[in-house]
Amino acid sequence: MGVMTFMRTKMGYFLVGGIAVVLALFVLEPLLTQGTAMYGSSQSKVGSVDGEDIEYAEFNPKVEQSLAQFKQQYGGNVNAQMQAMAMDNAWQAEVGAILLGKEYNRLGLTISDVELFDLLQGKNPSPLIVQYFGNQQTGEVDRAAVLTSLKSQSKDPNLKKQWDMLQAEIEKQALQQKYANLIRNSVYVTSVEANDEYINRNKLANFKYVNLDYSSVLDKDVKITDADYKEYYEANKKRFENPTETRSLEYVSFSIEPTKADSVAVKAQVEKLAADFKTTPNDSLFAANNSDVKVPFTYISKGKLAPAVDSVIFNYPAGSFYGPVFSDNSYKLIKVIANKFSPDSVKASHILLDPSKIGGEANAMKLADSLKSLLQKGGSMATLAKTYSVDGSKDTGGDVGTFARGAMVPEFENAAFDGNTGDIKVVKSQFGVHILKIEKQIGSAKVAKLAYIEKSLLPSTKTKDAAYKKASAFLNEVKGDNFAALAQRNGYTVGLADKVTPTQGFAPGLDNPRPLIKDAYEADKGDVLSTVYTMDNAFVVAHVTGVQPKGQLELEDVKKQIQPMVMNAVKAKMLKEKLEKALNGSSNIEAVAQKVGKAAAPVQNLVFANPIIPGLSQENKVVGAVFGSQVGKLSKPIEGDKGVYVISVDGFTNPAPIGNTYKQKETMILGVTQRSLGAAFQALQEKSEIKDNRVKFY
Repeated sequence: MGVMTFMRTKMGYFLVGGIAVVLALFVLEPLLTQGTAMYGSSQSKVGSVDGEDIEYAEFNPKVEQSLAQFKQQYGGNVNAQMQAMAMDNAWQAEVGAILLGKEYNRLGLTISDVELFDLLQGKNPSPLIVQYFGNQQTGEVDRAAVLTSLKSQSKDPNLKKQWDMLQAEIEKQALQQKYANLIRNSVYVTSVEANDEYINRNKLANFKYVNLDYSSVLDKDVKITDADYKEYYEANKKRFENPTETRSLEYVSFSIEPTKADSVAVKAQVEKLAADFKTTPNDSLFAANNSDVKVPFTYISKGKLAPAVDSVIFNYPAGSFYGPVFSDNSYKLIKVIANKFSPDSVKASHILLDPSKIGGEANAMKLADSLKSLLQKGGSMATLAKTYSVDGSKDTGGDVGTFARGAMVPEFENAAFDGNTGDIKVVKSQFGVHILKIEKQIGSAKVAKLAYIEKSLLPSTKTKDAAYKKASAFLNEVKGDNFAALAQRNGYTVGLADKVTPTQGFAPGLDNPRPLIKDAYEADKGDVLSTVYTMDNAFVVAHVTGVQPKGQLELEDVKKQIQPMVMNAVKAKMLKEKLEKALNGSSNIEAVAQKVGKAAAPVQNLVFANPIIPGLSQENKVVGAVFGSQVGKLSKPIEGDKGVYVISVDGFTNPAPIGNTYKQKETMILGVTQRSLGAAFQALQEKSEIKDNRVKFY
């Protein structure tokens, strides 16, 4: 693809996409969202990194660029979660750029003029130069095109600006690669570590075990005390460090789904629409004006419509009328205008002319006719495309590949599918004037031209007003201390959203939660949010039930969360006592099993590196105890994840001595290197003060 084509189509997304290389390189964790809460910061500051402010005016365009990438990738449809992801991508790139920039300066990492020249036009071009100036088939860079474009900067200010952006990004990527190489070269594996890893993956253990599952003790028979909670909390305190401030919410949804009355009214509307549709003199215009879903008025192939329609409509002859039929929450009305057999796909090549560059459409059409004539007389499409085309396909002989219906703009598609192999046509489209050559038509299938109307079953204004009135009445009556009780008294279901982070774009049961989350972070624990929030299919009233600060959470903050684990810990004490009694006087595992009414279960050929007991689960403590035990000796009771165990090792099988220590080291270094990049970046974050105020703006 030439740089001009690149600049038109992709430069809008370039900066965020380029900086995002940092993310892939350093495996950014959610730690990037950490920082102090949102209070006391300037109204224009989205956040800061070590005192370096991130201004909204500079940050928001990068969010918009990231969002544009999502829209391009998903066909223009983005939901609240995707919007939050776009914002996170921009934030992570911004934080990464600041932290890594400081590291580059500290380490004295730079890109010299000689290195930059090599990256732009030398023997080792940047991946970005390869991407935008490389032949798609061979990967070879068109250096002449690079030089021509570089020289054109002096005459084209816009091109110079675009090259400045591209060059800056190339330098950033090169610095990132230097830093990554520096980290990779700093890690090593010793011979002892290599041998240990080899043993852990190849030494085999045979053993028997007896286990008493936690489920064998009924919850109702367990009494959990405050001391039990405190004991578990203190033993696992590090697990309760909150990387970022979170909120917990209760909410009630008031449905705005269509009622029976709405269904009757919509059906009557659709029946009248069907009568008018049957008699209208302009099918395509009537469909376009009345359909909630726009289907192009062109030939379409099977598989493009909703399954209920797609399975029958291609059997209807021209002039037929289908519907109204209700499926997938909407009514369908269809007129079959025409049908025929058409190729499944077409392979084509073209030359694209830009009328604005050759004196207008009349000149473009005149040139197109001349080029068509040359091609019909045996001229080379590849040569002419290289000379005249403004499309990126000029570097591949004008080849646009093989495509099915729906892949190209209608004018281009119709010309390609309605012609015959070998035809050369001049076609006008929104992109300019095409000289199209049909290289090959593949397959044959029935296609139909349809005038298509789809009317969704939506709630009426009356239904929405009634739901909003209920929600408002509940909001006016509810207090922070009676939220659940009042909801229960009115027959409403209370939803829960736990550990909601400031920037997340989703919450259980809430399809558009950002406004609600934003307000929750301006509220305190116990507050009822003062707004009725509008979701896609409901109005919502919410209540903040918890505020979990960044850092070490207190026992009360996690008490509900750890209740199942504390329950198992208390059961473990009960089951340990039972197994200790069984061990008393027992000389082998079979005797222990008999005393507790179980059978000793054998395990063969277990390795330390894969601590899964067949038929049970992963039990790290148990498998660790196996490889630390003496053969034939009964263990003490071991508290596992699923129950309490007693084990007895039958024997070990040691592997042959390691044959190639160097190869083992290389394998391990690869894994260590990959982890080290993320670990290095995590260390940079932990040493930095990152303030994240995005919830005030998004």
